[in-house]
Amino acid sequence: MFNHTLKQAIVLIALPLSLMANAHDMLPAKAQSQAILFTNATVHTVTNGVMQDSDVLIADGRVIAVAQDLDAAKTEVIEPATNSLSHTSSNAPSNTPLNSSMSQDYTQLLVGAQIIDAKGKHLYPGLIALDTTMGLIEVEMMRPSNDAYEVGYINPQLEAISAFNPDSEIIPTVRVNGITHAQVVPQGDGLAGQSALVAMDSWTVEDALVKSNKQFHLYWPHIRWLSKEADKRKEQLADLKRRVDTVYSAFSDGQRYQLASKAGKVNKIDLRWQALAPLYEGNSQLFIHAQSQKQIEEAIALSKLYSFSIVIVGGYDAWRVADALAEVNAKVIYNQTLTLPKRNDEPIDLAFKIPALLKQAQVPFALAFSSDWNSRNLPFAAGQTVAYGLTKEEALKSITLDAARVLDIDDMGAIAPGFKANIILASGDILDPMQAGIESIYIDGRKIDLNNRHQQLYQKYLKR
Repeated sequence: MFNHTLKQAIVLIALPLSLMANAHDMLPAKAQSQAILFTNATVHTVTNGVMQDSDVLIADGRVIAVAQDLDAAKTEVIEPATNSLSHTSSNAPSNTPLNSSMSQDYTQLLVGAQIIDAKGKHLYPGLIALDTTMGLIEVEMMRPSNDAYEVGYINPQLEAISAFNPDSEIIPTVRVNGITHAQVVPQGDGLAGQSALVAMDSWTVEDALVKSNKQFHLYWPHIRWLSKEADKRKEQLADLKRRVDTVYSAFSDGQRYQLASKAGKVNKIDLRWQALAPLYEGNSQLFIHAQSQKQIEEAIALSKLYSFSIVIVGGYDAWRVADALAEVNAKVIYNQTLTLPKRNDEPIDLAFKIPALLKQAQVPFALAFSSDWNSRNLPFAAGQTVAYGLTKEEALKSITLDAARVLDIDDMGAIAPGFKANIILASGDILDPMQAGIESIYIDGRKIDLNNRHQQLYQKYLKR
């Protein structure tokens, strides 16, 4: 009994110590308190093309103006400038210089602004990593540090954000590649739970969370490898049918629960079906993880049955069923950019070409690199698509503005008035990791510490 109690005590002591060991020591940035004016930059606006020798003004965590010669407006100031950032406007023109018609609020911001000369450099919007397990996994091979999975087949009430660790050592190593936000997604089988979008710099979970609609995740049942043995194959197919039936039964039960709830006839609260309410009300999206044409067609059939708004995650064969996807206004998160073909008779570079095929088929899509630490390869994956059919502008858009639109967020993913000031200052092409040269990153106007565990170890052993 004593030994058992002692072991419990050791575990309780070791648990917080292990969590401390997994906490990075980079301090989250303070809220923006001073306007910032980037001058003479090549601005990759995403919404308005690439603007040469242009200026970007940000304040209160938002982009205020994008134009040429913004700093010239200082000469128009008549009254003394104030430090207030609360009277900014998001309606300034994005492609013309500001002049004497500029509002007093702009001129005041400009006079008090920190000026950063970005001549010969590039400004990009922050990258959004979709379908990640960021902050849920610290060491993949250590089960105690893996909170991405949960037992059970139908868990719509589970929220991945509840297990998110904003102090993860992985976060600083990923954001140094320009990723300012990540979708934290639960893993598993069946209806695995809800995801959330987080900022990659925060003290707490609440600070990290970006407001968005509910995001439910369904992993469509499939057979990984169909056996060549008849009996085994028959068993696999029977199990597949059972799992598909379980999915349909769950949504049927959820619908009946919603109807009973509206009628005031719910006798027993069920958190699973209660959590699904926004999906039936049309206020959320169902992210269906599916790769093959058969899976995607089955997912579309489900969406038609309940009028769900769906996003196909994976989408290897999505370009083959473009018309069916358009019929239900579905979007796609394609995460196979750097993979090999899934069938023996397919071209070796098919996976590389699929983003261009989706574009040609007019399927709304965003790119992802589904992982935790490896999601840092997102800009490289987007860059790969440029060699196989997309333009650089389209590739950048697929991991910025299009990624935000997939999540129904309309103020992220671009450098334009009114958008959040998630900005990357780089000396080179952000889609080429070998020469991106990221110098600074801003999240909501806050300059982020780019130090990380990798750089610390590099400096340590450099001096050996």
